[in-house]
Amino acid sequence: MEMRMTELSASYDDPFAPRLAVLAVLDDRGVVVGWNGRAQELLGHSDAAVIGRPAFEVLVDPRDLPTVTEAAANCRRSGGWFGVLKVRHRDGRLVEMGLRAHALSRHDRVHEWILAGALAADLLEWQRDRAVLDGLYRRSPVGMVVHGPDLTLLRVNRAIERVTGVPAEDFRGLPTGCFLVADDARKAVDRVRQVMETGRPLVYSEQFVRLERDPAQERVAMVSSFRLEDPSGRILGVAEMIEDITERHRAQRRLALLDQAGSRIGTTLDVAETARELAEVMVPHLADHASVDLLQPVTRGEELAQVMAGPVVRVGACSVGAQQPGPPHPEGEPVEFGPDTPQARCLAEGRPVLEPVLPPDWFSMKGRQGAHAPDLGVHSLIVVPLAARGLVLGVMTLWRSLRPDPFEADDLTLAQELASRAAVAVDNARRFTQQQQTAFTLQSSLLPRTVPDQSAVEVALRYLPASAAPGLGGDWFDVIPLSGARVALVVGDVVGRGIHAAATMGRLRTAVHTLASLDLEADEVLSRLDDLVNLLAAEQERAGERSVGEQVVGATCLYAVYDPVSRRCSVARAGHPPPVVTAPDGQAAPLDLPAGPPLGLGGLPFEAREIELAEGSLLCLYTNGVIGERHIDADVGLTKLCAALSRPTDALERTCQAVVDSLVPSRPIDDVALLIARTHVLPPDDVASWSLTLEPAGAARARALTSAKLTEWGLEHLAFSTELIASELVTNAYRYATGPATLRLIRERFLVCEVSDTSHTAPHLRRARTTDEGGRGLFLVAQMAERWGTRYTREGKTVWTEQPLAGTLS
Repeated sequence: MEMRMTELSASYDDPFAPRLAVLAVLDDRGVVVGWNGRAQELLGHSDAAVIGRPAFEVLVDPRDLPTVTEAAANCRRSGGWFGVLKVRHRDGRLVEMGLRAHALSRHDRVHEWILAGALAADLLEWQRDRAVLDGLYRRSPVGMVVHGPDLTLLRVNRAIERVTGVPAEDFRGLPTGCFLVADDARKAVDRVRQVMETGRPLVYSEQFVRLERDPAQERVAMVSSFRLEDPSGRILGVAEMIEDITERHRAQRRLALLDQAGSRIGTTLDVAETARELAEVMVPHLADHASVDLLQPVTRGEELAQVMAGPVVRVGACSVGAQQPGPPHPEGEPVEFGPDTPQARCLAEGRPVLEPVLPPDWFSMKGRQGAHAPDLGVHSLIVVPLAARGLVLGVMTLWRSLRPDPFEADDLTLAQELASRAAVAVDNARRFTQQQQTAFTLQSSLLPRTVPDQSAVEVALRYLPASAAPGLGGDWFDVIPLSGARVALVVGDVVGRGIHAAATMGRLRTAVHTLASLDLEADEVLSRLDDLVNLLAAEQERAGERSVGEQVVGATCLYAVYDPVSRRCSVARAGHPPPVVTAPDGQAAPLDLPAGPPLGLGGLPFEAREIELAEGSLLCLYTNGVIGERHIDADVGLTKLCAALSRPTDALERTCQAVVDSLVPSRPIDDVALLIARTHVLPPDDVASWSLTLEPAGAARARALTSAKLTEWGLEHLAFSTELIASELVTNAYRYATGPATLRLIRERFLVCEVSDTSHTAPHLRRARTTDEGGRGLFLVAQMAERWGTRYTREGKTVWTEQPLAGTLS
């Protein structure tokens, strides 16, 4: 190992050194008078073979004699010479050598010549090594520092001189790290000491440093260190290669920040959240404090004019410390900027503002954000507009206080790029908010505003729109009064989200109202509704709004009809969650009801189930948003719903709110529609029913029974019109039906008169001609009643009328 180290170190020695060079002495006639061992080693000639002989005869090839003669003449004229010549080896081959000749004079005459030579290849390698070493110290753009074992500087190169502004020769003997600020100097000493003690080199280590002459400017240096040793292993010091990579590091940091911003900004379609994401990306990578202020219409999702002025709202802020520069501005609160502030200019002109150096009293100056700002040591400022699609949406402000270096033009360019990206995300969120509000407005206008008056049930309702990004759904509910004091309860859910879902929901809700007015059975209503959904899907396909086979229009629905006279409830569902029934004793359970296919599949039947409900029972209808949140299994959600309904209170609204509190999160990801109905039963005294045989005297008997009951109820003022209605309806049954008929009077919000028979033939209102003997009965009925109609049952039909209790129609 020691021999190898000797060879390595020898390669850096001067080839003309006495122990390495070929040495020969010639007299003034060119006769060899001296010859060393190195010459014999390289050229093969012993001293006895050359001493006393002319050098031209022994060492020079005859073909090279002219060249050598000319070199000798030049040497004699100048007293010295250096060049490359071919010298003859003992075996006859020519060895290319670098030769240096020097004349020894006596009495102003040349007495002898000393020749020193080395192999030309060794000489060339030595020259290259010297050039490399000279380049490292004089020409290299990479700094080089040599530290002694006592942690003092032995030598630095010109690159260090250019960076520090101190001449290289003045560094000798100074302590390590003398040109750095105190903290960075201590780190440099520790780094050098570690390399010196362990011998492990440090390769491409990034170091953040500040020079003592410019402590406000932070630099990044790439440092590689290694220990210096002599051939015997003695430690001579540590050499460090130092490259200033500040600009490269900043460029990499900017690219990393751009990449990070791409993945962090705009993750939601929420304006405020996007603004907060932008502020959080900026701190601490680019700024110590950041705020994002948007025009108020942007936060509300409103359309913007080309020239926009108005209040500005702080929607995002982030800071390394606990405080923001300037007066406190909580998120969501309006911010007032003075007319000459950078923010005001940026908003008005749509151009960025860079103030790399701020005066110490900047915040307290007249017209700024206000006086008495906390002293955070803010010294540099950037304000950039948030502009998208030609409109300025707001501004982003960046401050530096902890980081000593001021903002630069490259920082402004980066801030503009990030603000431009974020502005597009903010504008997309604004547009989505606008679309959400439009859809919500449409949906709200299509949902029932109030619960209609009816006596069958007491109702509590809740509708909560989804707050997540996909948008509003098409959930709806309805309470529809039916004939005979009955009521229809409906809950549905349209597939999809947004305006199209809301519009489809409105069409389906209208269709349900129309079908309910026909007094169809629950399963029949769903069948007709299924046909409508298929028609809507076919319209979309013909219009090219969807690809073949892709179902766009679809829905689920639950339809229930409750009769407060019989306490019977008929329920059918189309792919919808089953209703939950709570008995008066608090026992709650989902109703065992055939699921049925969702609306829009077509061709599949629906099945209704009829149950009897005790007075005071709760019937709960709901959509998937109540039990089907992503973090809750549907069965678990249904169990929790039953548990919440098993503790009913006298106040139905409190029960409804308890269900929402226990099952619905504060920000539901799906629309929530909830309808809870408490059943009522009409008192027996308010219902009168008679069976009539269909005979010519049936109409007279109907008039007598009606008159007597109305007298009993104190409704004598309705006797004439009701007798006429009952008489005409019984007469129609006598003419067109077979078997017995039933006359029923119901006293609730209206006076209901019903005649049921076994015929499925419906009476039709028509205008009788002057020559017709009949056809005027139903016309008279329609004039006497406020509403009238026909409903069909499996056994026949019922013709019904309603009259207001206050009196007959005028």
